[in-house]
Amino acid sequence: MKHFFVFFILLSANLFAQIPTEPKVPAVKDVFFNQKTNTTEQGEKVKLIHADTFGIVKGKYDDNPFFSGNVQFFHQGSTLTADEVIFYREQNFVKALGNVKLQNADGSVITSGEMEYDGNTQKGIARKNVVLTDPGQTIKTETLYYDRLSNNAYFNTGGTIAKDGNVMYTKAANYDLANRLIDFTGNVKIDNPEYTVDGVNIIQNQNTNTATFNGPTTITNKKNPSNLIYTEKGTYNMNSKEVYLKKNSRINYNGKILTGDDLYFNQITGFGKGKGNVTLRDPQEKRYMKGGYGEIYEKKDSAMMTEKPYAVKILEKDSMYFSAERILAYQKIDDQNPLKKKSFLRAYKKSRMFKSNIQVRADSLSFNETDGIMHLDGKPIAWSGEKQITGDKIEAYFDTENEFIDSLRVIGNAFAISKADSLNMKDEFNQVKGKLMNVYYKQNEINLAKVIGNAQAITYADDQNEKTKEVERIGVALSTCGTIEALFEDRKVQIISCNIGANTDIYPMSQISREKRFFPDFNWNTKDRLKTWKDIFLDSPGYEATVYEADDALFNAAQKSIDDAKAKEEAKKPKRVRK
Repeated sequence: MKHFFVFFILLSANLFAQIPTEPKVPAVKDVFFNQKTNTTEQGEKVKLIHADTFGIVKGKYDDNPFFSGNVQFFHQGSTLTADEVIFYREQNFVKALGNVKLQNADGSVITSGEMEYDGNTQKGIARKNVVLTDPGQTIKTETLYYDRLSNNAYFNTGGTIAKDGNVMYTKAANYDLANRLIDFTGNVKIDNPEYTVDGVNIIQNQNTNTATFNGPTTITNKKNPSNLIYTEKGTYNMNSKEVYLKKNSRINYNGKILTGDDLYFNQITGFGKGKGNVTLRDPQEKRYMKGGYGEIYEKKDSAMMTEKPYAVKILEKDSMYFSAERILAYQKIDDQNPLKKKSFLRAYKKSRMFKSNIQVRADSLSFNETDGIMHLDGKPIAWSGEKQITGDKIEAYFDTENEFIDSLRVIGNAFAISKADSLNMKDEFNQVKGKLMNVYYKQNEINLAKVIGNAQAITYADDQNEKTKEVERIGVALSTCGTIEALFEDRKVQIISCNIGANTDIYPMSQISREKRFFPDFNWNTKDRLKTWKDIFLDSPGYEATVYEADDALFNAAQKSIDDAKAKEEAKKPKRVRK
């Protein structure tokens, strides 16, 4: 294209010297030519190859000289052909009409219905079905403007640019020939065999084959239109198919939506990442994840979140909140049904989960969202109401359809603690422990615990006074069995089964010391328990430890009576006197 407009300058310089006639009527120029220029350069002469006729016809072309009939000129490897060429000598202005074609030495070609060039301003216009082709690229529009000084070309009549399998549609475009930058504005669309791009302003660098997006822009996958990328500021490498997003951006893939301050996505590998206020939403799983940094793996259908991450499983009645140092979410093919996928959530290091009827802490957490199975490892602890459960490992089973917890399985050093009476502040706790424990829920409350292997229990026994109808404490039962079944009901724990080497001793409150009412590894943890969902973000909520009243009055009184009786007996004994 550059040679084309240089050619017109040289053409006017040569022919003005050859044509004696002075036209009196000036050319009517487009306003595009009105801008003044300081240049006076005329350029080298060009060579006329052929013209059927040449002259001036009164009344034709405002009495200006013209060539007509298969006009052909040549200059430095560039060839111009047209039906007619007109010269406005006083204005240093030239116009080519009919089947205009410019063949340049660099292989570029411009065809149009007509062309104009002003030798003073060094600006040109090609009109009517303009087609510019150069190696690998074709530009089509109705009117193409060119400024030789700035080496820019532009159109505002709507047009298309086809390159490397991409077709770009735009209302207007400005082409910086020196840097090979095309600035598209006004309802821009890029059509690719694999995707489409729609935006309001796209700048394409043809040297690097990258596009810069300014304003709302959407990249849509043709095979799966629900997979799309949206941004209001970003860049796209069309070779590597990598996109960098900087403002109000989102990546939609596999039914999920990734947002963040800065996003990156590779359409070939399916890898993406986000920095700053990253959120990954999964409407199908009714879950979203947030963090300071996140990664997605489209082909593996997995994601990872770090930097104070947390996840929320949205349930109709009672949502679940997760946190850890690192959270993973992924899907796997169902072993039983290859047509279905199962969803999983994993949280590593300092994992937390809050639900109104159960709260957990562990070093790591794995949750099968589809089947409702949660695995807790690394000093796990779970709270439900006024009950606490610990062990080496804990498995929690949820009813995903009805959205409540069904049961717990505790493996290794299983220990369940329940406040004997949550309405008072006495240090009375029912305790059940053993190697393995299954805990069953009823209406989201712990109902039954089955312990297998070295089962032990410390339970408080109450009875109702027939006269006063008040509940009175009878004593404490110490049980050791191979297996124990304990029923949790109405703030009480009742041993309903004690088998295999069963042994149970019941002590009145006056005959059991405080030390015997607690197992050695007893640890009722009120400091670390999660009371609200926001506690998941803390290593420990650090609540003030609850202080309970010692319930040793009867035992101390009994001991005092025993001690007093012993003292009296000792006083009755004769005392030895040394002589």
